[in-house]
Amino acid sequence: MARHAAAKRGRKPLIASIVVVLVVAAVVVVLVTHHSPGRKAATRPPAKAHVTTTTTTTGPTTTTTSTLPAPAAGFEAGHVTAVGDSVMLDYQDPLQTDIPGIAVEAAVSRQWVDGETILSQLKSEGQLGAEVIVALGTNGPITDTDFDNMMSVLQGASRIVFVNVHVDRPWQDPNNQVLTSGAAKYPHVYIADWATLANQNPQWFGSDGTHLAIDGPGADALAQLITTTLSNG
Repeated sequence: MARHAAAKRGRKPLIASIVVVLVVAAVVVVLVTHHSPGRKAATRPPAKAHVTTTTTTTGPTTTTTSTLPAPAAGFEAGHVTAVGDSVMLDYQDPLQTDIPGIAVEAAVSRQWVDGETILSQLKSEGQLGAEVIVALGTNGPITDTDFDNMMSVLQGASRIVFVNVHVDRPWQDPNNQVLTSGAAKYPHVYIADWATLANQNPQWFGSDGTHLAIDGPGADALAQLITTTLSNG
């Protein structure tokens, strides 16, 4: 009985030692697992930051922001004026949607010289936008002198866009050549190449091959072409 009690007392320290060893081993395993370079804690991937690309003249990117020159007297900075003939009436609504606040002066059978008169009057009244859209030349031939006369009115504008013509008349190509060569002579003057886009999409036109369905796909496309040219040059 005494021997049995002694043996029992001898086993208690042994059991305690085993328990301690097991606890220590468990702690070591946890620490090793937590710090092991082969295992990484699961983390949510960082959200991608919104990146705005700008253009600069140095480095891998390029600047896309254009700065318009300040207009001369008689022009309203921050405003756009458009002068055109009956074709402009076809796309007037989408043009006003694309360019909020634009002043549109369009009329049936308007001639080039009529446009000069309107623009000159607006300028004298200080109501001509610093950016000007001219969409004339559908109703008759124009010359290099006509273009220069128009530019004498528009000199001092911040940006000018001429819309070339698509019309089933013998003056179509000569007029477009006058516009192209004239625009090349002056700074801040650009051509919205409607003639090329129109030739690629004959389905946009009515029976006369010149006018568009009002607010139809062709009207939307022409308004967008003009807006893009005005924005980007």
